[in-house]
Amino acid sequence: MSEHIVSLLALLLLLQVKHMFADFFLQTPRMLSGRSIYLHLGRAQHATVHLIGTAAVFLLLSSPVLFAIMICVLEWIAHFHIDFAKARYNECKSLKPNQAHYWWAMGTDQALHQATYLAMGWAWCAFVLV
Repeated sequence: MSEHIVSLLALLLLLQVKHMFADFFLQTPRMLSGRSIYLHLGRAQHATVHLIGTAAVFLLLSSPVLFAIMICVLEWIAHFHIDFAKARYNECKSLKPNQAHYWWAMGTDQALHQATYLAMGWAWCAFVLV
């Protein structure tokens, strides 16, 4: 297996671990309440937790600082809006965890976050590993 493939797999694994902690273990009540409001401080704080974790991952893998900053800002924007869309949908439909559509929204939210990580992996290969 080539060094680049190992590097990409390490990146994706670290992003998965970061995502698990940021999306599930490190959320505060402020981050979880009122999420269907667009300019929500809690969601901004949540996206910032992701930004910090992603920065740590890319810097751990010796990424150029400018690349890490750009990726982190783009992820912050994506994460903020993905979470807003899910929260808005859940509120508009009055969805609760005992309803299938709630879990469809959760699954779509998580799939979009994973697609973001694949895009970040592509950028890593295209701009860092060249």
